[in-house]
Amino acid sequence: MASGPQRNGTGERTVGSAEAVAAAKAAAPANGETVRVDSWIWSVRLVKTRSMGATACRGGHVRVNGERVKPAHSLRVGDEVRLRRDGRERIVVVKRLIRKRVGAPVAAECYIDNSPPPPPREAVAPAGIRDRGTGRPTKRDRRELERLRGLAGPGPGPASGSGAGPR
Repeated sequence: MASGPQRNGTGERTVGSAEAVAAAKAAAPANGETVRVDSWIWSVRLVKTRSMGATACRGGHVRVNGERVKPAHSLRVGDEVRLRRDGRERIVVVKRLIRKRVGAPVAAECYIDNSPPPPPREAVAPAGIRDRGTGRPTKRDRRELERLRGLAGPGPGPASGSGAGPR
């Protein structure tokens, strides 16, 4: 019998806890080696790319134990990492050091997430949505939509006509 990844009833792959631990150990650094903070936040999938992690560190959006850090800062188990991104702050405590990017279930086992819950989405429908089949908006409709969306300037635009002054 094969001991590879199992499939659940929907055909998706599931990772057993033994496989997750093995994957995390394979991605772990050798004894005595350290892991850069930009590499770690990429490995545990807090940022999409390693360069985005480095940019976040250089921009002051990453703090380790309350201090702003450079991308090459070495992490240790037990460090608190705060990452500010997309208007939200993620607060995680390092549980396991990994250097290579791993799957999401394995990555979630490498940190303890102490982040506050995300703010609830607004239940209000977005302004300026037109009904399907109403046709192309008129100039007046377009100006009203822009005013609702906050794209238009503070007052009425120039006078109607071709824009030419009096003759």
